[in-house]
Amino acid sequence: MLPNIKKITHRRENISAALLFDNFESPSFSSFAEKEAGYLKEKMASENEWTVFKQPLVFFFHKAKEGKAAWLQAESARQAGSKFYDVLKTEKITSLQIIGSSKNELTLPFLEGLLLSAYSFSKYKKEKDDYAPAEIFVLDVRVDEKKITELETLTSAVFCARNLVNEPLSYLTASRFSEEMEKMGHEAGFSVEIFNRKKIESLRMGGLLAVNKGSIDPPTFNVLEWNPENARNKKPLILVGKGVVYDTGGLSLKPTAKSMDYMKSDMAGGAVVAAVLYAVAKNKLPLHIIGLVPATDNRPDGNAYVPGDVITMFDGTTVEIKNTDAEGRLLLADALSYAKKYNPELVLDIATLTGSAEIITGTQAFVGMGNSNENLLRLKQTGEDIYERMVEVPLWEEFAKPLQSTVADLNNLGVREGQTSIAGKFLEHFTDYPWLHLDIAGVAFLQEKDFYRPAGGTGFGIRLLYHFLKKFN
Repeated sequence: MLPNIKKITHRRENISAALLFDNFESPSFSSFAEKEAGYLKEKMASENEWTVFKQPLVFFFHKAKEGKAAWLQAESARQAGSKFYDVLKTEKITSLQIIGSSKNELTLPFLEGLLLSAYSFSKYKKEKDDYAPAEIFVLDVRVDEKKITELETLTSAVFCARNLVNEPLSYLTASRFSEEMEKMGHEAGFSVEIFNRKKIESLRMGGLLAVNKGSIDPPTFNVLEWNPENARNKKPLILVGKGVVYDTGGLSLKPTAKSMDYMKSDMAGGAVVAAVLYAVAKNKLPLHIIGLVPATDNRPDGNAYVPGDVITMFDGTTVEIKNTDAEGRLLLADALSYAKKYNPELVLDIATLTGSAEIITGTQAFVGMGNSNENLLRLKQTGEDIYERMVEVPLWEEFAKPLQSTVADLNNLGVREGQTSIAGKFLEHFTDYPWLHLDIAGVAFLQEKDFYRPAGGTGFGIRLLYHFLKKFN
């Protein structure tokens, strides 16, 4: 539950506050005694960018560091907001105010870091650990009600995705995943069409059907659409998300420790797509956007697909299966082929696709690639602006060679070296339009908290894609 956030024009007395400032001559310090102001100056004279002062109200001070680029200043503010949330939770503070007097625009990112930190997943706990302040007052002439509402909606979208990623397979089957996306569509105003197994079979989506062969639960293929009357794009923008609700690796079984044990998160790309549609529709962006989410689990049943099988994809391409744990690219390939029917302006797929992506970026960035250099550059810039950063890797023709097969058009694995690019090259085969691929394997699920990114599902990519789409011409 998010706090009630209100815009104010004057500082409130007797309420704890966060002060965002550039120097100690700021009007924000006018109410502090000389001794108190001196203490704060001494406390923050070093490299410290923030400190806490109790008297008995709690005052949190964040000082903009000179010389930092604007996007780094904003990220420092988000992290400070997260630290302030920790203080609020410890002190059990219900009302607070954020006073922005810095020449840098820090108030919104500070508020964003605070709000994103207020997430918890306590559904299955007897003792809940939920905390959020009841009300937040914002004092900054550059922040209006519209910006606050937009941030609240975007934060709610991130929380929706985090919840989906944190749900176990015992709850979130492919069918339940579809139902949850339907609920999000009903609440936000976008449409959701769900293809059942019979429909998927009639479309001959061989990749999705192959991965699903070992499951006792049916697959789904989900089409999410936001198409307002004032859409400024004549051709739709399409988001494709991997929806593997649990990945054992199939018959190419994963080891358990630090591998299979968090594979409930393998549908994070699909959760991101649904959450972006939620934020876009709720905030009524004038864009025609379609989301495609193929969903299933990947299990080693007696009827499961096996290494050596040859399957036929939606577009007629035959694929030799070398490894059943390279399943995500099979689902995505069917969805990317299906996207051709819309004659899209741009397609972006997002997926926890390769372990090698995590080796490249750790938990700090996603791996990006594609055939639309202009859009890739814009995506990278947006990622820096909101601190969901990208490391670009190439899609050289040499990466297609390991995908050659002696019995089919392609094989689904290639070789270990350069695997993130090879997986991207496999996906590229199924595109004939401007396309970008986002591999979020390292950032979709964390083992421990990192400021405003919690342990568990992070919702990484939602803020990135929302702001990228918002600025799309």
